Amino acid sequence: QFFEVPFDSNMNRTKNRPLVRGQISPLLAVCFAASCGVPGIALLTLGVNPLTGALGAFNIFLYTCCYTPMKRMSIANTWVGAVVGAIPPVMGWTAATGSLDAGALLLGGILYSWQFPHFNALSWGLREDYSRGGYCMMSVTHPGLCRRVALRHCLALIGLSMVAPVLDITTWTFPIISLPINLYISYLGFRFYRDADRSSSKKLFFCSLWHLPMLLLVMFTCKKSFLEKEDKGDLLGGNHGRAMEIRLP
Repeated sequence: QFFEVPFDSNMNRTKNRPLVRGQISPLLAVCFAASCGVPGIALLTLGVNPLTGALGAFNIFLYTCCYTPMKRMSIANTWVGAVVGAIPPVMGWTAATGSLDAGALLLGGILYSWQFPHFNALSWGLREDYSRGGYCMMSVTHPGLCRRVALRHCLALIGLSMVAPVLDITTWTFPIISLPINLYISYLGFRFYRDADRSSSKKLFFCSLWHLPMLLLVMFTCKKSFLEKEDKGDLLGGNHGRAMEIRLP
């Protein structure tokens, strides 16, 4: 917001932000950001692990130094912004496991794809605002692409759900149980692509608000247990007897 005060003042959705209205000074805003960011990265690095701290630092850099200026330069900002939104669940995985493996990439992939129907639908109703602010959004400069990308990533969520059991992260019940909600958001994505009006964009946006928590809840419910993975690894490694010995009193 420190960088965007002149542009936010031209948009209805942002003209009442504290910096725009002069309720706080730019110096105070920067100091507040630094007082959150620097200790936050330090806590993640020292209290969790260096990998999670590095991801946090990279995400702050990506948002402030790449995504924010790109919003006025190229529609590629949406893809960069989707990476920013995908990193937090990856950090959760690395915090718990200490590794950047298939589970981290899958969670990041789900958040990455989800953001396109979510944001593209939201931005569709804000095209006039973004245009006044001088922001290069797909909904303003490439409306057809905006709708195609939203639909494409709705369908990608179905594919990513199918990948989860293949990677041994969930059971095969996950893609089955999640299929109805993935098909529903894909249907709304198709309606948005076909109709290209405010009604279809609003329906897709509001669906995205409950779709993600429900999808992750189903994923959590259908996750593979640690003991199940450990036993499978022991069996493949020829240590079945040892696994039984650990489980039995």
